[in-house]
Amino acid sequence: MIENVWRGFASDNYAGIHPDVLAAIAAANVGHQTAYGADVVTERLGTVVRQHFGDQAEVFPVFNGTGANVVALQAMMQRWEAVICASSAHINADEGGAPEKMAGLKLWTVPAPDGKLTPELIDVHAFGFGDVHRAQPSVVSITQSTEMGTIYTPEEVRAISDHAHSLGMSVHMDGARISNAAAALGVGMRNFTTDAGVDLLSLGGTKNGAMGAEAVVVLNPRFGSAVPFVRKTSMQLSSKMRFTSAQLVALFEGDLWLQLATHSNSMAAALDKGVRAIDGIDVPRPTQANAVFARLPMPVIERLQQQFRFYVWDQTLGEVRWMCSWDTSEQDVEDFLTAIRREMSHA
Repeated sequence: MIENVWRGFASDNYAGIHPDVLAAIAAANVGHQTAYGADVVTERLGTVVRQHFGDQAEVFPVFNGTGANVVALQAMMQRWEAVICASSAHINADEGGAPEKMAGLKLWTVPAPDGKLTPELIDVHAFGFGDVHRAQPSVVSITQSTEMGTIYTPEEVRAISDHAHSLGMSVHMDGARISNAAAALGVGMRNFTTDAGVDLLSLGGTKNGAMGAEAVVVLNPRFGSAVPFVRKTSMQLSSKMRFTSAQLVALFEGDLWLQLATHSNSMAAALDKGVRAIDGIDVPRPTQANAVFARLPMPVIERLQQQFRFYVWDQTLGEVRWMCSWDTSEQDVEDFLTAIRREMSHA
């Protein structure tokens, strides 16, 4: 059992499980159900997903976000093809090389200071079609919200999709924090996925109150036939899938996903406001979702890390990332701000 209970701002993955999600897992733990997704809970999840993303949407639960991305990308591509993504993208910087090592896919990366691709940035690598000597650009992968805490508008996603499709490419969205993006934009998830031309979506739940539940959502039926087989060979097929599906049903059947994301976003906004009022700290980008980025002296960072857990994003710049979670409280934020003010006064 956990005896030393603490709070931090390192990652929304550090947070616990929402009680409603735990209750949903317990409620699914009754009798026997057919394995590998042929159960009533996963069937119900399919209905929920179609309500969010349209009647054509198919959902395939998986264990984790890396798994969702690797499965989705493999389902969209041939072995000789490549993905265009931001250099800061999770598939490039935080998945241990899984898309390349496990799936054998080439990543063409583009520096994007705010984490967002544009049609112009895509064109940095969208060439050489038909050239046997070049990995063929096939998929554009974007993240919503991005690793830099920024958000694509529906119009920006549509511009990317239209451009990619005009070149014969497809669009994948890493939606590990899709709930935070929707909450910030004040629109439904469909507005910047299905209706904006996204072909496949990695749907996130773990960072927003689930225990461990993500899904590949097929928005373009063209890619649906490959996903079941790729999911199995990628070791992402759960035998007792009802317990994974139950978590996603608990989040997305009602508005729990939106409540939790709205709360974590609001805590980040409060932290952002407080930090901006402290002399000597630079906030290089707007806080649009549940991540706050700040630059401050390294000695201050080191002293703060002895009190609170968080990650240094760029040591050369003294830039840190502070993540708020579904269970971050106003007191958590105030306690952290008090510590920052105290340590900055001794900078």
